[in-house]
Amino acid sequence: MEYIALFLAVAIGYGVARIFQKKELTQLPILLAFSGSFLLSTTLFELLPEVFETGGNHIGVFIMVGILLQIILDFFSKGAEHGHVHIQTEQKVFPIALFLSLSVHALIEGFPLTEHATMFYGVIVHKIPIAIILALFFQKAKFSTGTTLLFLTLFALMTPLGSFLMNKLPLLQAYAAQINAVAIGIFLHVSTTILFESSKNHSFNLSKMTAVFVAVIIAYFL
Repeated sequence: MEYIALFLAVAIGYGVARIFQKKELTQLPILLAFSGSFLLSTTLFELLPEVFETGGNHIGVFIMVGILLQIILDFFSKGAEHGHVHIQTEQKVFPIALFLSLSVHALIEGFPLTEHATMFYGVIVHKIPIAIILALFFQKAKFSTGTTLLFLTLFALMTPLGSFLMNKLPLLQAYAAQINAVAIGIFLHVSTTILFESSKNHSFNLSKMTAVFVAVIIAYFL
């Protein structure tokens, strides 16, 4: 059921984008602020303490590796992981660089979900607005429906695949703390960037502040 839910999160995002394709989604920045703060909170409340407890003295190095890795991925995805897609759309070819960078990101974020229910909810909430933005980008760029669905379907499979591999491969399980630390670095980079970029001129209005506080409170009590 978890694998299906992860896949459906992207499907829901695509459905929302199809419904509102000719309208301006004025509430999307609020949804992004909520998702970013929720992902950040679940990472800090659940995953980070466990990794420092079980991962040894050098776990901070792996968290930094995750942050640096996400910076590299951002170079190829142009910020799609945190709600912005800035790539040229004159040529309607399958965006390989965008797909590969998003796939690596999605695969790694699936690794910690095997034994962390709260992180599962955090990733679900994160995926929906990102799928909306990707679908809207493909529509605006006038990619074909087939290309859009192929891209989003493959993207939707990556996180369940990461969770499945962690569940089945003893080698990954042996280094679970280090792998999860890399995922933490990715989550920290993405979530904090979302919080800054979801607000014009880096200022929060009341609606976004409320969304952030509600997300933190929900994550704390999960």
